Amino acid sequence: MPQYFGKLQTTEQPWSIIGSVRLIDKTDRTIHFNCGETSLNISILAPNLVRVRMSPTGEFKERSHYSVTLPDEEWEIVPFEVRETDEKIEIETAQIIVSVKRSPAAIECFDKSGKPFASDCDRNMGWRAGATAGWKRIEADEHFYGFGQRTGFLDKLSEVKTNWTTDALDYNSQTDEMYQAIAFYIALSPDRAYGIFFNTTFWSQFDIGAEKPGVLRMETRGPELDYYIVYGPEPAQILATYTQLTGRMPLAPKWALGYHQCRWSYESEDVVRELAKEFRDRSIPCDVIHLDIDYMRGYRVFTWSPKRFPDPAKLIADLKAAGFKVVTIVDPGVKYEPEADYEIFDRGVENDYFVRTAEGKLFHGYVWPDKSVFPDFMRPEVRQWWGELHKTLTDIG
Repeated sequence: MPQYFGKLQTTEQPWSIIGSVRLIDKTDRTIHFNCGETSLNISILAPNLVRVRMSPTGEFKERSHYSVTLPDEEWEIVPFEVRETDEKIEIETAQIIVSVKRSPAAIECFDKSGKPFASDCDRNMGWRAGATAGWKRIEADEHFYGFGQRTGFLDKLSEVKTNWTTDALDYNSQTDEMYQAIAFYIALSPDRAYGIFFNTTFWSQFDIGAEKPGVLRMETRGPELDYYIVYGPEPAQILATYTQLTGRMPLAPKWALGYHQCRWSYESEDVVRELAKEFRDRSIPCDVIHLDIDYMRGYRVFTWSPKRFPDPAKLIADLKAAGFKVVTIVDPGVKYEPEADYEIFDRGVENDYFVRTAEGKLFHGYVWPDKSVFPDFMRPEVRQWWGELHKTLTDIG
């Protein structure tokens, strides 16, 4: 038989695109657009913040308990005006105008001077098996920043950015996926700026004009399209609203802004003490020393090696007296060790705190302690338990 080499040909599945607006329904926050079997919701949460949701089935999923955004109903109701013509529906707030074309349904945004931003392309919102997507027009002189933890140039125009966390050990300037995935960007023009937060925990991706110049595609493998548009016009205003939406971290202690000494790794208390002495003897500024995985007993999280770090409380007290804070690494990979009196593993199994497969078996992987299980942080009681375990570290200083 003849042999054929190389890749087999593939045919890309076409996108189904949202249809025309048939009916609209308004509440105090949201305008619902009936587009046949498809539904489109636009919620006005602040004068410069709108939420866009599109469901191919017409039904929107319930809010998840692990959602990171402030619930819609907790935003203060803001006034907005709705105007209808034969061609479009306009929603005007104190800062922006959101215009929805009737046929097909497509979103255009404008500032009060009429300059467009975050507007849909001719291909606007769509879906196919296992994916939903939205396409935005890239305006002239627009540049794109953010997208979470990334390498390379700050401006991500003409690049593809995937949101899917990975252990990017050997990353370089061309690496796409990294340790963190934050599906948020700011688009900056000379006279205005806006941000988009893509509200999905599924695999997602931004194509910022790489496949087709002038077109930004945001795609998720989730069942619906859900994103927030945050208008500036200045980046500081975008960040203020974005952090109101997703939460603000507590103010860091002053020492956290100091000089940190961190590496992999210090194998014993003696090495750490000698390190601290060298910093002070050489008058090299240092405020914090980090302890990596070698302080643990066999890489068991929330333990100390009794031989190499026999008295951690005294070590930390001595370092404090010398002007050092101490940071210990905490790894969520819990050593799989039944019948070994490892309390973290035993309590986790007893209370069913670890991730399980769809078949109900304990999920395991191989990290520093070798075979390991992992806390199910999606559950609030697991987060509470894990947080309280840190007292074994904080109680000694």
